[in-house]
Amino acid sequence: WIADNIPNKDSINSVFDAFSGSQSMSYYFKQLGYQVFSNDFMSFNNHIGKALVENSTDILTQSDIDMLFSHATNKSEFTLIEDLYSDLFFERKEAVCIDNFRANIHKLNTTYKQSLAISIMNRSLTRKVTMGHFAHTRALVYASDPTRIKRNRSLIRPIKDIFMDLVPEYNNAVFDNNHINRSMCMNALDAVSVINNIDLIYLDPPYCDSHADYQSFYHLLETFTEYWKDKRFVNSIRRYEPKRISGFDKKTDICESLLQLFKKIVDIPYWLISYNDRSYPDIDTLVRYAENYKNVRVEKKVYTNDRGGKGSVAGSHEILLVCTPR
Repeated sequence: WIADNIPNKDSINSVFDAFSGSQSMSYYFKQLGYQVFSNDFMSFNNHIGKALVENSTDILTQSDIDMLFSHATNKSEFTLIEDLYSDLFFERKEAVCIDNFRANIHKLNTTYKQSLAISIMNRSLTRKVTMGHFAHTRALVYASDPTRIKRNRSLIRPIKDIFMDLVPEYNNAVFDNNHINRSMCMNALDAVSVINNIDLIYLDPPYCDSHADYQSFYHLLETFTEYWKDKRFVNSIRRYEPKRISGFDKKTDICESLLQLFKKIVDIPYWLISYNDRSYPDIDTLVRYAENYKNVRVEKKVYTNDRGGKGSVAGSHEILLVCTPR
């Protein structure tokens, strides 16, 4: 649906996805044959971009996998997941396995293989935990519930087995679209200042009032990826502090951030802005901001999934602002 609304397709060669999240749209733009620049201010999302958008050739071999799960000689330096999340999200032996895996990642001989390993493990961790996020303390309780186990066997499967199942899917997703693509990890306001000669920018900012605090939901993935020993970990879910400031996830910041963003991207000919009609600011305000620079057409689509997901509350709509030169 989003691709169907790309304006003036024949003139589009390069696309910048400024809030790429799990990289689904960046990857889709790559499949469509565009040169893709993706960006997200969360490191674990950037690694997905490195692994599947920027990377065009490198996959994990069986020898790579054997090495990753072999005993790490520097394991004593890697106890963060065990220390923080044992008996909270994982049984201790699983946490030790995750730490050991992280200790071995640097042995992979390319940065793209390292990003693949990090991305697949992060996906495995979300499969292992009920609801796929880390903003609750019920993971092990749910993992002992026969009803939940029946719905999701991953709750009781070893993390290594989940990882092994995912490797072929990720390896098969690596391909060359004959462009040099790039994945970045920056605040969106900074990222748009370093990208040039873009034909289309795709904006999917956090939906304020609709689970926009991604750092609270996915703090464990960021901690694992960055292996933050120097952070302060707080509250019952061991979230890290200080958080990174995006400027787009709080009502006090988002309007000014959007105004700054639109001003910075005025020279990009075409914009696609993905939004939700229950978000803040409202659609009329967002359209008014964009109309300072572009002609704006509003497309609307009813969510087909009303359980979880980004703003997918029953009765809400996905909104697409199609912005073209005046």
